[in-house]
Amino acid sequence: MARGDGRPGGGGWIAAGRCQLLSLGGLVVAAAGLLVLCVLALVPVRVGLGVLPAAARRLRRLADRQRLLAVTWSGVAVGPSEPPAVGDPERSARGPATLLGSEGFWRDLRWALLEPWVGGTLVVLPLTLLYYGLFGLLVQPFIWRRIDDGNWYAFIHVHSTGAMLASAALGLAFLGAGLRLAPRALAWHARWTRRALTAPYTSQLERRITQLTDTRAEALDAQAAELRRIERDLHDGAQARLVSLGMTLDDATRLLDTDPAAARTLLLQVRATSERALQDLRELVHGIHPPVLADRGLGDAVRSLALDSFLDVHVTVGLPGRLPPPVESAGYFALGELLANAGKHAGAAEVWIDLRHTEGALRITVTDDGHGGADPARGSGLRGIERRLSSFDGTLALHSPQGGPTTATLEIPCASFLPKTSSSSGTG
Repeated sequence: MARGDGRPGGGGWIAAGRCQLLSLGGLVVAAAGLLVLCVLALVPVRVGLGVLPAAARRLRRLADRQRLLAVTWSGVAVGPSEPPAVGDPERSARGPATLLGSEGFWRDLRWALLEPWVGGTLVVLPLTLLYYGLFGLLVQPFIWRRIDDGNWYAFIHVHSTGAMLASAALGLAFLGAGLRLAPRALAWHARWTRRALTAPYTSQLERRITQLTDTRAEALDAQAAELRRIERDLHDGAQARLVSLGMTLDDATRLLDTDPAAARTLLLQVRATSERALQDLRELVHGIHPPVLADRGLGDAVRSLALDSFLDVHVTVGLPGRLPPPVESAGYFALGELLANAGKHAGAAEVWIDLRHTEGALRITVTDDGHGGADPARGSGLRGIERRLSSFDGTLALHSPQGGPTTATLEIPCASFLPKTSSSSGTG
């Protein structure tokens, strides 16, 4: 992953600062690991049963932060832990027994206990050279005269001006070595993090099979529910109007010779009923796959959705071409749900939508100026979006603090495969 400075681990001073942060963070990780050990020691007497899930979640948050730092600072992607994920409230709510059977929990704990020793050693090496070099360069020249018979700096006995200058030169060399080693130490630490926190390939494969089984079942359930909705809408809407239309036509036919005026009135009713039936069918088709989405693509469909919304919606589109129709449909309906949530639950007045195709994935960012506080665990709409995206291995990341703003980021892996049929950017 490319970073802002374009160099592995950043420049020397930046990398050294990051090493310093990792060394201090290792103390926090060690404290969290020791806390979990103490809680585990109390589990046999049932005292630690109530505290264990909270302590494990804290440890998981530290591990996830370490994953983020590894990919952000060194471009080293660290894979997920084993299910059940401690950070997942649905899984951790099952109790300490399930938690104790999780390989991911024990992997996090093992990492926390080893991080101060292995990771700490890796980042302390350049820091030691750096601080020792700064001492020789900035401190040593001013203290050697105050010490009887001088003092030793590394292998140099500093007791004269010449020896002081030699120690300053050596300090500068130590400083340069520390700055040169810092980016590499940062990369070594990221690789150690990946080795310590990434689940084995076999476990990842088992998790993938479980995930695919779950998403297949959810997709089948969603398809069955959609078919039932279509059948219900047809039965209660267009079908009922068409039946009424046929009965009215029969009545008009019988009155045509005896009461032409009444027959004309009934024929006018037939025309109105046919128009309403046609409107019902159009709305039904729009709910299945909007025509503008099929004809013009996701960008123009989202602009049309923004124009129909009562909110002030700004749309920016950066798509190189058409995407697979199922992906466009999933993104479109997920956006529709997010817009509905912004107006109905968040009390937003303005929404910003950004559509991009980067790194082989459709990325949609939706930001509103509402009061925030959105939580997928408390809303069926957000859970429905997650289920819809899971069929494509997509994800929904939500940042919604109390007071707002709310930012939802949707990512769906896909490839752009059709030529452009609309403008690539714009505001609606």
